[in-house]
Amino acid sequence: MSVTQRRGRRIMMSPDELDAFLAAERTCRVATVSGDGAPHVSALWFAWDGVSLWLFSITRSKRWADLRKDQRMAVVIDSGVEYGELRGVELSGTAVLSPEPSRAGEPRPGIDPPEQLFARKYFGMDTMPDDGKHAWIRLTPDAIASWDFRKLADLQARP
Repeated sequence: MSVTQRRGRRIMMSPDELDAFLAAERTCRVATVSGDGAPHVSALWFAWDGVSLWLFSITRSKRWADLRKDQRMAVVIDSGVEYGELRGVELSGTAVLSPEPSRAGEPRPGIDPPEQLFARKYFGMDTMPDDGKHAWIRLTPDAIASWDFRKLADLQARP
């Protein structure tokens, strides 16, 4: 995974800042490539496990259909209102679609940890509710670019 970026190195997030930001933020925008090559962007909730971004998606969505044909994906998570408050992360790479998970209570070593993170973050529970319509998309990014414009004030304040 590449976390070094050419531009904006002075305002990029450190690994600890990145992890804290992704743990705190709740909504991301997911970009996929449609069959005709057109971009498709949609909002989703996510969990970050320190290595991969986990997205819980409806399997009958355009996003899911796009990713079945072309696994390239980019995700943006950002926050802030005023210019000096803007922070964000762009992650890109190849998505991995999980088969629809069975919720019969059997252990799933690869899925249980992110499911628990997600369930705690969004539902205040230790286990995921089951609706039979969702499955996991995992993005282990090939590239990460981040920015924290709050650091600009620190740079300008230096003599």
